[in-house]
Amino acid sequence: MHDWIEYGYIGLFIASFLAATILPLSSELVLSALLLSGAAPSLVVAIATTANVLGSLTNYALGYWTRTQTGLKLVNRWFKTSETALLRAEQHFSKYGLMSLLFAWVPLIGDPLTVIAGILRVPLYWFILLVTIGKLTRYIVISQLVLATH
Repeated sequence: MHDWIEYGYIGLFIASFLAATILPLSSELVLSALLLSGAAPSLVVAIATTANVLGSLTNYALGYWTRTQTGLKLVNRWFKTSETALLRAEQHFSKYGLMSLLFAWVPLIGDPLTVIAGILRVPLYWFILLVTIGKLTRYIVISQLVLATH
């Protein structure tokens, strides 16, 4: 079982990274499986958070370097989202400001929100801090729920 957990950490990293980028993956399933297999909760949360934040940084970089209309079309194609989704994310960001980055983990709006942050050139230290707080809190809550129900 120890080998499975070690490979599971790699799988968790990959799933968590990709879940924050282009693919509609769920890192929560891998995280839950590892926790239920006896993996250390703090390590599982740390790996998932780190990888998920790195995925969001990829989105930020994409937005940062694609501020043009052509670039936005590439973003829409890459995320398979509509311009409406990006517009909603931009409106959310405009309404709530930097603090909206605490919700970068929310399905459907989180990925476009991190792209918008790049387009708007949000300072990187604020981006990393707020996105990390949101994603870390989410993974802590999920891990506690999984462990409490087991």
